[in-house]
Amino acid sequence: MFKSEKSRALTFAVFAVVIAVSAPTAAWLISRNSAPPPISGVFDLTNQDGKRVSDRDFRGKLTLIYFGFVFCPDACPTALFNMTDAIEQLGPAGEDVVPILITVDPERDTEEVLRDYAQAFHPRLQALRGSADETLQTAKAFRMYFRKAPETTPGQYSVDHASIVFLMGRDGNYLTHFTHTTLPEPMAAEIKQRL
Repeated sequence: MFKSEKSRALTFAVFAVVIAVSAPTAAWLISRNSAPPPISGVFDLTNQDGKRVSDRDFRGKLTLIYFGFVFCPDACPTALFNMTDAIEQLGPAGEDVVPILITVDPERDTEEVLRDYAQAFHPRLQALRGSADETLQTAKAFRMYFRKAPETTPGQYSVDHASIVFLMGRDGNYLTHFTHTTLPEPMAAEIKQRL
């Protein structure tokens, strides 16, 4: 009889532990499997000319937005060349598309540095920067990943980041995205359908 009561108590204890562990685990799994938050596309930053601009300033235009940095060796210039070449391929219709670079390295990418860099790609390229907090908040609005890598020598470092070109609509809403390796021709074809 004692063994039976002890066994029953042990069974209830194990069951209680399973429930206690499973409930938060189930909640975690549900939260992990729920839809991710939408890309809001909200930003309020400073351009290469020192002017404060936000996503609202580009209403009525399509925008191609890329997060990168000036000292990026390959992905960033590739993305910017592909973006601006796609805009040029659209001809006069390309006037309705604004290319935007948002730096993930505001520490080194000053207004002057961004101004010189933007001129190498497109006359209408908006190169934007913000404080560290503004940069983080903007990245969150686009669900963008970036992380400063450890310095190799003082002041020398890279920034790891996702390499995505966002196409945003005339209302500022997300339409689609490309990678930095998407060639100008298919990018232009996709943009043309949205004009």
